[in-house]
Amino acid sequence: MILEFIKEYIIYLEPGYNLLNTIIFGLILGLVIILIIKMFNYIKKDPKDLLIPLIPFIFFGSSTRALVDNGIYPLTYLLVTPGIYVLTGLMAISTLLISVFIEKKTDINYRHIILGIGLIICIPNILKISAIDLNASLLVLVSWSIFTSFFIILRKKWSVLNSKINLYVISAHLFDASSTFVAVDLYGYSEQHVLPSALTNLTGTALVMYPLKIIVILAALYVIDIYVEDDSIKNMLKLAIFILGLAPGLRNFLSLIMAV
Repeated sequence: MILEFIKEYIIYLEPGYNLLNTIIFGLILGLVIILIIKMFNYIKKDPKDLLIPLIPFIFFGSSTRALVDNGIYPLTYLLVTPGIYVLTGLMAISTLLISVFIEKKTDINYRHIILGIGLIICIPNILKISAIDLNASLLVLVSWSIFTSFFIILRKKWSVLNSKINLYVISAHLFDASSTFVAVDLYGYSEQHVLPSALTNLTGTALVMYPLKIIVILAALYVIDIYVEDDSIKNMLKLAIFILGLAPGLRNFLSLIMAV
């Protein structure tokens, strides 16, 4: 009975989120972040340095999910949320630990090792992507570029955007907002997350994702910069927020442009 409840309301094959599994996934994510912060303190590395090297792993998880959306990969618990992101996370953490070990033995920069391994594991997914909707691609990229450019211009006038990592974080979430807006408003897709779905239904447009993302993410970055003193905790929180923006953004983008 408990297993059936979990399958029906928490982890299920059909896409979508509800309030219960959103809260549960959020609590689990918080616990995981605490454990990862302790890991970074142990290996004496700065989470900020992994922002770029981890992008291939984010692409791997998101592209795998998108390939499931388009029927190229089978619909299984391992390849849907949260399975695919648990798998990707374990792969990334294992690669990080192995890379740090190799760096100590060979002096090869651990970030280069992580980036190289990440690029290699993406190859099978990239080869599976054949036809691409160029119009959808351009609509997302142009929308993202327009909104991101405003924050690049404001960078010198707004202290919260002074650091590169903060700009990367807001840019990742603007990419997510752009992919959602194009998919929902222009291609008839539906929003799956609880709060964005409610706001989209209320306003009648996924354009609401832009002010939602901008207000929430800038507020989070401001609070982190002002009140979190430990650099490792501060940068790990920002890395987590970056991933939470880029991962669904890439999944939405790839699912959209492959649906031709």
